[in-house]
Amino acid sequence: MDQDLQQFQTPGQYIQFLLEEKGWSQKVLAVVLQVDEAIVNKIISGKKNLDAKMAIALSDTFSIPADVFLTLQKKYELALAQILTKEDPARFRRAQLFASLPIPEMIKRGWLNVSTYKDVEKVEKELLDFFQTDSFSEIQNLPHASKKTDSGKVATPTQIAWIYRVKAIASEMLVGRYSPVAVKASLPKLKELLVSPVATRKVSRILAECGIRFVIVETLKGAKIDGVCLWLDDASPVIGMSLRFDRIDNFWFVLRHELEHVIQEHGKTNPMLDVNLQIEEHDYENVINEEESIANAAAAEFCVPQKQLKSFIVRKRPFFYDRDIIGFSKTIGRHPGLIAGQLRFQLKTYNRFNSHLAKIRSIVTRESISDGWGNVVPLN
Repeated sequence: MDQDLQQFQTPGQYIQFLLEEKGWSQKVLAVVLQVDEAIVNKIISGKKNLDAKMAIALSDTFSIPADVFLTLQKKYELALAQILTKEDPARFRRAQLFASLPIPEMIKRGWLNVSTYKDVEKVEKELLDFFQTDSFSEIQNLPHASKKTDSGKVATPTQIAWIYRVKAIASEMLVGRYSPVAVKASLPKLKELLVSPVATRKVSRILAECGIRFVIVETLKGAKIDGVCLWLDDASPVIGMSLRFDRIDNFWFVLRHELEHVIQEHGKTNPMLDVNLQIEEHDYENVINEEESIANAAAAEFCVPQKQLKSFIVRKRPFFYDRDIIGFSKTIGRHPGLIAGQLRFQLKTYNRFNSHLAKIRSIVTRESISDGWGNVVPLN
């Protein structure tokens, strides 16, 4: 039967073939179906579409599955539509953009100056401006090296959009002249801030004084970005953070991690995008490259001197009481939250010591250039 169907372009042609096989006229078929002869004539001539109800009636009449008639009808409708419908090359491009980029969220966040994503023409213009290009074929990611559980994957379009937002904001910031010597000299100043959540408000100023643009941009849904180190030019480093986790330990670990990238001049040709950097989500020994390993080691040592931490763990294991954590934090001049964060990682127990993990987002964003959580940084 399938082979016979290939010769028919419409259900009407097939019905006419079946009538000739039986020696019936259209009038006879109309009587059998109990419909007006004009209806049969219109279906056979292709002037009327065959619906499911008629397909069932024909199935009973000719002992042929109803879906055979419906398949021919859909085949005919599609062929007709292809003839009558003009090609729209822009449709494929729009589908790609909306499928990959979080356009509604970018509009909601004020990244695109569009009132609704239904205004496709305005959306396309704004996307070209956002990605600083004249052609959609050139909307591509900044050179980068991603850090993920499967290290080596390229960034997603959503992550790329976040990077571009960081870069755009940083490009309009005014900071001091960049000095590698000043950056290293800033480390003791930053270390003095580790005792209190309130002290984190001074971070932006200290980094600006040594020529680092510090930008906070709330992450986009599903991006899982923690930070990025990129360079506008050889003398303009940028540290972007998302504050995805509102915890003092995560803030300092990510910040010092990105700062080490700056010190080592990582990311000058390939911005260092750090995704899922939260320490409890990774087995670092198995997933990171040398540059990330260097940054991780510097961040861990900065948050809590590792030799003293290991000694503390040996002495107190298996019981780590709050009074011990607080006492150790005073001894080394750190907030207890930093001790708690490192203990969670070292002991692989990520649901403990939560009472020490102070929130810092509202403090840091108050004194820094921040985009998100209801705030939009005006550009240009």
